[in-house]
Parts: sequence; C-alpha cells; structure tokens
Amino acid sequence: MTGNVPPVAPHSALRATLGGKYYADPEVFAAEQERIFENMWFCAVRSSDLAVPGKFKKVQVGRESVLLVRGRDGLLRAFLNVCRHRGAQLCTESEGEVKRTLRCPYHSWTYGLDGKLVAAPNIGTLTDGAGAPIDRYRYGLVPVALTEWLGYAWVCLSDTPPPFEDVMAEATKTLGDADAINRYGIGGLDVGHRVVYDVAANWKLIVENFMECYHCSSIHPELVDVLPEFARGVAAQANIGLGAEFGSEVAGFTVDGGAGFDRLPGITDEQDRRYFAITAKPAVFINLVPDHAIFHRMYPIAVNRTVVECDWLYAGDVIGSDRDMSRSVELFHRVNVQDFGACERTQPAMSSRAYRDGGVLVPAEHHLAEFHDWVVSRLSVAV
Repeated sequence: MTGNVPPVAPHSALRATLGGKYYADPEVFAAEQERIFENMWFCAVRSSDLAVPGKFKKVQVGRESVLLVRGRDGLLRAFLNVCRHRGAQLCTESEGEVKRTLRCPYHSWTYGLDGKLVAAPNIGTLTDGAGAPIDRYRYGLVPVALTEWLGYAWVCLSDTPPPFEDVMAEATKTLGDADAINRYGIGGLDVGHRVVYDVAANWKLIVENFMECYHCSSIHPELVDVLPEFARGVAAQANIGLGAEFGSEVAGFTVDGGAGFDRLPGITDEQDRRYFAITAKPAVFINLVPDHAIFHRMYPIAVNRTVVECDWLYAGDVIGSDRDMSRSVELFHRVNVQDFGACERTQPAMSSRAYRDGGVLVPAEHHLAEFHDWVVSRLSVAV
C-alpha cells in the first residue's frame, strides 16, 4: 500500500468535500468570522430570557462582543459591548440585571438602556470640537440591528443587513409550506429544558452532521427506533414537506417511543406524527415534532471549538403542570451527545495529510455540497 488515494472519477457517485484546512486553519476561521458571522443574521438569545427591563446578556458574534438588553420601554436592543470613551468592555459578566443604567467599570461613563450616554465624570465640562456640549446619542453605545422571530432575538453586525425575510424563506423551504412553521407557535412556547454543550469541533462539522442522516443507523439507535426511515440514511430535510414519519408502534417523540404530550394547538393532521428539521444559516437548527420543538443555537468560539445551546420548548400548560419531560428531553439529548462525540472524533483528522484534499460524499450526502459551495462563496477571495 502506498497510502495514496486514487482520484474520484467524474462519473463516480462519490463527490469531494471541502479540504481539511477549512476545518483546521485559524485563518479560514477568521475569514468566516468576518464574512459570515459578522455579515449575516445571527440568533443571539431567547427573548424571554431578557423579559425584565434591565436584564442583559453578552453574546459573542464573530469577533465582536454584543450586548442585548431589555429597555424600560419594553423593547429589546443590541449594542456593541464597548464603552465609547476608551474602549473598555462595558459588561464583563455573561448575563445579569441592572436597575436603570449600564456603567463602565473603568471611568464610570454611564449609558441608558436605550444606549444614550447619560453620565460621565465632569460631563458638564465636556464639549465637541466646536465647543458645543457633546451629543449624548452620538457618543452613546453603537447600536446593532436586531429583529425577533420564533421567540428569539437575531442580530446583524453589518451596516447593511440582508433582508430578514430571506432568512425565513430559506430556512423554511424544506417544510414545503411557508406557513407551516407558524403552526407550531414557537414564539409562544416556554423553555422547558436547556443544555449547553461545549464541543471540541469546527462549527461546519456540526452543521454537516445535522444536515445528513447517513450516520443515523450507526450512532443513533434511539432515534432510528422512533423514526425507522432514518435507517435508510435519508435526512428529513431531503423530503420536502414530508419530514420523517414516526414508527407504527411509536406513540411519541420520546426516548422509549412512549406517549409524549398533547399536540400543539396549530398542528395539522399532516404534521402530526412527523418530525421535521430545518437549518437557518449560518448556525441554527430547529427540530419540530407535534408536541414540542428543539432549538439549537451555535456559537463558534475557535476553529476547533463550538458552543451549542439547545432549548426544548413546550406549551405553557405542560411546564405549568409539572409534568415529567425527562423522557421527551432524553431522546434528543442522547442524539446531541452522539452527534457531538462524532464531530469531536472527526476534528483531529482535519489537520491530517490524509484529509488535506478532503474526503468524499456518498449520494445520501450530496446535498452537503450545496452547503460547501455556500461557505466558499461567502469566503470568496479570503482563503
């Protein structure tokens, strides 16, 4: 054996993946931060986590620290987490609550919850270049575009954010019906459980894993028991408008296939007993079943590290009744652990000479090539 892999013939069913550098090169990751995460809509936080005026959360978006805070007027706003005076990070805690203002711990420049500069030492003596009193909005916090969808706050650092309608349209196209996602009422559901996973893998490996099911029969026995068609290796996203059907003996989307909860009020008969999965680029996965939704947000931290925050969302009467959600949560928690373990086993090989030119996609994974093309197109001349 020479160790050389023969080239893939043009007529072969195998297709090439991205080369290993796309998953292991810090320069590629830096380019992704700039051209993907800092230029697209990024899902930052569940809006209900910041329900009270003064509640804030710090989120890393690309290379920027972004501060989301609920104003006294009830509006949710986002700002760069940078004091306009000397650039100190305004909030160092990951989350918290203030009464009325945000105060820089360095020189005490203080901002209202709407971002306006409201106080600073000797502020009455400060003037602009023309000798006039300083404009407190001009020297306020730098705003970041924010919109809300499905009960989450999405932010965009770009000076010209792309239309959010495009995000919604692309994300929901696999449902085959633009209104299908609205029937789940995700924005009105409550967080019944949350797990934060720290995954030692590149964010694209996690996206690719979510988008394909070629691995399902190998590492997801519990999921395949509930969704037997996944044993064939065809992802739910590939069946436009159909999703994946529960097994005939399966009562609910639970770890043992037992009954879950009443289906959500807006669910149609066509959506009942089916699992749907959608991806909202660049870093959100949404799993839909009749009685709840599972919402993943990815935070790429480094070329080989990604934090994934996963919410299990249920109707208020399920959570309010203290009903046992453990069997419902456990199914996809196991799927997550299995998936992230696979990604972590893959990450070290991305630096290997064996993966210098990438790997291959089998026919069931060919749709991943569209994701690869999208990544390359976003990076353009950056790599």
